[in-house]
Amino acid sequence: MSGLWIQALVVNTVLIALAQRTPLLTRRGWVHAAALGTILWGCLGWSGWLAVVAYLSLGTLVTKIGFQNKQIRGLAEARGGQRGPENVWGSAAVGAFLALLIGAGVEPRALLMVGFAASFAAKLADTFGSEIGKRFGRTTVLITSLRPVPPGTEGAISLEGTLASAVGSIVMTLVMLALQLLPSWPLAGLVMVVGLLATLAESLLGALVQDRVAWLSNELVNALQTLLAALLAMLLMAL
Repeated sequence: MSGLWIQALVVNTVLIALAQRTPLLTRRGWVHAAALGTILWGCLGWSGWLAVVAYLSLGTLVTKIGFQNKQIRGLAEARGGQRGPENVWGSAAVGAFLALLIGAGVEPRALLMVGFAASFAAKLADTFGSEIGKRFGRTTVLITSLRPVPPGTEGAISLEGTLASAVGSIVMTLVMLALQLLPSWPLAGLVMVVGLLATLAESLLGALVQDRVAWLSNELVNALQTLLAALLAMLLMAL
């Protein structure tokens, strides 16, 4: 085992042991987060790890905005907003896989890094849009028909939520740029746009099939969204 992987294992074990009592994740969620953190640090170094810590922190923060109001209306996340293992991997499985490819020396590294960044930009965009839209969206419509529907409906969007999604994608991309995981502003712009497009595509998927397919859970839809974002960003970069 290389020194970087030993460092990754030690750092994540210590930090997760200290973080067990904080309400961001469930106990099992923290264990899986430790595994994810070890993969990210071992493959991408501290910057890749820190980017996903920033994603988790920002996502948790926006979930807490207006939480009591959303709870009263039955729109709040379960478990008081705590994330479990299914949430960890639904959000990060695609990013973790791309990190493993990078760690294994698969080329081109720059292409895989753009996919990695886009997957998390899309997921933070989704979280921002969903949480802000449920709390502050004035008019919520179904993306396929623009028919008014109750907040929280699968495939529902609002102007406020869509703008929040754009902000989420921009913020996560700027984090990636600041940590030098993205090498240039043009690529950052690409990731920002893809993050928002993948979020709208996730709403479309939710409207068309999520309630009709029993096994298509919200976590699986999240994973498909991040996969779409990664593939689209890498395809556009390659072209």
